[in-house]
Amino acid sequence: MKSQREEKRRLFRMSRYERRLWNEGFSAIAGVDEAGRGPLAGPVVAAAVILPPNVFISGLDDSKRLSPRRREELFSLIKKQAKAVGVGIVGQRAIDRINILQATFLAMGRAVGGLGPSPQYLLVDGLIIPDIDIFQLSIVRGDRLSISIAAASIVAKVTRDRIMMEKDKHLPQYGFARHKGYATRRHLEALAEHGISPLHRRSFRPVREMGE
Repeated sequence: MKSQREEKRRLFRMSRYERRLWNEGFSAIAGVDEAGRGPLAGPVVAAAVILPPNVFISGLDDSKRLSPRRREELFSLIKKQAKAVGVGIVGQRAIDRINILQATFLAMGRAVGGLGPSPQYLLVDGLIIPDIDIFQLSIVRGDRLSISIAAASIVAKVTRDRIMMEKDKHLPQYGFARHKGYATRRHLEALAEHGISPLHRRSFRPVREMGE
């Protein structure tokens, strides 16, 4: 297990984008990330998080590198320590109608719009959000390189997982609580056995192929 000194050094390195912008006079810097672009079912969820300067949240990292339990713990810490948290959700029907990329942009815009105070600068994981009049920087693999984006990735992932676990109560035959809508073998087998549910994205292959 890492010592607190090592963890502080790691998080200091992860805050280099934020520190540069804080030094330039930007006080409200939001990290933005999404969860759920790839699954065959359920919504895409985006989160935007503004962290205060000198924040220390031990274990903060890319949500994909964390266990579900650790994500839940960090989710609570982020909610307590962040200056602001915004979440945007776009459901499967809209995804089918406007495509997943546009749905992701829409979710991100909603997440940013839900922040108070409004951000002065956005650090976005791998994308530039269109039609937003705020300074932005796209950072490839930003959830591993920026504390703000890492925080947003955790909020987005936990929020989406909770949605899919709730949906599992109504559609238990698909196993959404386990795979969260991703194309696992068990999910594909359940899809073949039970057919397309209202939660599935009909524009996504192999769901689309089943409906043809």
